[in-house]
Amino acid sequence: MRDQSLRGHVANLEQQGELIRFDTETDPHENLSALGWKTYDTLGKSSLFTNLKGFPGWTVCNQIVTDRRKWAIAIGVDEAELIPTLVERIRGEVEPVMVDAADAPVKEIILLGKDADLTKIPAMWTSEKDPSPYIASGMAVIKDPDTGIRNVSIHRQQIQGPDQTGFLICPRHALRIYGMYQKRNEPMPAAMVIGAHPAIYYASAFTSSYGLDEFNIAGSLLGDPIRLVKCETIDLEVPADAELVIEGEILPEGMVPEGPFGEASGTYAMEGSTEIFRVKAITHRKDPMFYGMQCGAPMTDTQSITATCIETVLMDHLRNVEGGLDLLDVRVLGIAGLMAVVLKLRPRVEGQAKTALMAALSSPYLHPKMAIAVDEDIDASDMRQVFWSLTTRVHAARDVVIIPQTRIWSLDNVSDIVPGMSPMYRIGGKTMIDATKPSVGRAEEQDRFTMAMPKNYNDVDLKDFLP
Repeated sequence: MRDQSLRGHVANLEQQGELIRFDTETDPHENLSALGWKTYDTLGKSSLFTNLKGFPGWTVCNQIVTDRRKWAIAIGVDEAELIPTLVERIRGEVEPVMVDAADAPVKEIILLGKDADLTKIPAMWTSEKDPSPYIASGMAVIKDPDTGIRNVSIHRQQIQGPDQTGFLICPRHALRIYGMYQKRNEPMPAAMVIGAHPAIYYASAFTSSYGLDEFNIAGSLLGDPIRLVKCETIDLEVPADAELVIEGEILPEGMVPEGPFGEASGTYAMEGSTEIFRVKAITHRKDPMFYGMQCGAPMTDTQSITATCIETVLMDHLRNVEGGLDLLDVRVLGIAGLMAVVLKLRPRVEGQAKTALMAALSSPYLHPKMAIAVDEDIDASDMRQVFWSLTTRVHAARDVVIIPQTRIWSLDNVSDIVPGMSPMYRIGGKTMIDATKPSVGRAEEQDRFTMAMPKNYNDVDLKDFLP
């Protein structure tokens, strides 16, 4: 069975030169976030912090799946095969298996009552305007009270005391389940899993049909059943190889002020109020590793996790458009706050690129509000080439289409809030840009739109000439 731990992935990153270890003292409330962000922004590397001020015995990892290279290491495939592999595996289900607490590393330390103190956890103070440390990497395990089917999803938690956090619930599956408990006037049991294999994080962020257990999806991604263990104080099951689990419940009524928070859009989510999470127990490993999931200014794991899920969905979704497109690559731009997507395709007929763009903007995900189509000679991950296409192959009058008054992602602060609704519901415009070469008839006229590359560019290998 493959390793299912966060620390196993971190060790693989370090072994393959993708991680920098920091042994000098750092402070999760003061400088750890900046160091982790700068390490990836300037060097493209993940971080592991081993000497934490005020938190002896803990380590913190940061920026561990921020690009396709790191995702490929996690899934165990070549980088070029990452998205096709995810498309294939996401269709499968491998049911989890239960293990005894004695075989579950997350049960090595069990803290109950006042010993279950959130302030002893090295949660990061991430962005400048955040009001306090947040746990951004928590995956909430909850259950439908009628069917008992599990749901796993990521929720941010502002630490507000030793035994309380905010708990933001977006209008998706978790809110539907929470509503069931509210009707019963009962608290909703929730187990927050912090620090698990990236495949579990991917599954928890993936938009699936209601009633599908995300642990089944994670098992399919890994090719092995996820090892689960029973919680101590609530009737839920959590990954046995996790670093940390916070057991608690979401109160059926009452709200608490929360925010602002530097979110996946790269801007701040508005200050408001959220539901209340009360802690009942904390279990963790003897030498716990906290996953300091970076949020805010791109590029971060927050954008990468969601972008990779959207890319997988779009790749599968667009394969069915017009009976199958020659779709070569899909890139959701984390650097654009997840609100732009680039499609690389080989149009067979005039107008096909625009069909693909419409489909990309009406997928299961609301995030993209701008879709750009480029030709097969353009690297969709290279913004220099994409913007070159935008200026040399786009005739604005016919190639730019704006669709007004459409449903928009809740974190797109520039779009209007639906009157009488919360910021979770916004209306705005979506933009399609066809940056593929115009169809000009004769083949030789296509040279006018071809990038002028150096002679024998594809035949020259720098390694043959460098000392």
